[in-house]
Amino acid sequence: MFTGIVKEVGIVEEVLSQGEGREITVRCKLAASLSVDQSVCLNGVCHTVTAGEGELFSVQSVPETLRKTNIGSLEAGHPVNLEPAMRPGQLLDGHMVQGHVDATGTLKDISRRGNDRLLSISYPGENRGLLVGRGSICVDGISLTVARLEEERFTVAVIPYTWEHTNLHTRSEGDQLNLEFDILGKYVARQLELRGG
Repeated sequence: MFTGIVKEVGIVEEVLSQGEGREITVRCKLAASLSVDQSVCLNGVCHTVTAGEGELFSVQSVPETLRKTNIGSLEAGHPVNLEPAMRPGQLLDGHMVQGHVDATGTLKDISRRGNDRLLSISYPGENRGLLVGRGSICVDGISLTVARLEEERFTVAVIPYTWEHTNLHTRSEGDQLNLEFDILGKYVARQLELRGG
């Protein structure tokens, strides 16, 4: 379990093929506090640490993850949002994030409103019932609030601190972003579906 509060932006050091999967090695200061078998979130996707030494740690991604998220497009030099797993007693500063990406969205527009950035992101139509205005959404591992909701896209407002301390400032229009919808909303939608609602 995670909170969507990015602790560091790491840099992909190396990507190696492992059959249809990949091993991804990341350089970051956070690596020193990670241990093998521990969960870590990369761009909103939960991974298990398989190796680590100094400022490097490695994870393995299976073909399913590579197909359904933007992890498959990572290359050496790419910045990745990182968050270690939540610990008992830790404050829930963002919202409950599982690290299980539901879909990817396309960054359609970046604009400014005062000091904030407004990011407009399109998303698959089948996920319409999982978004609400002023509700939570996890974008590339970042807990954000839906500021505006339209039929095929939503907009989030990003404060300067988040813009500077995540990989969002490296993103461009057309980029694919990992989306995880609020788990509470997913449970409600599932119950309504089972009841024929």
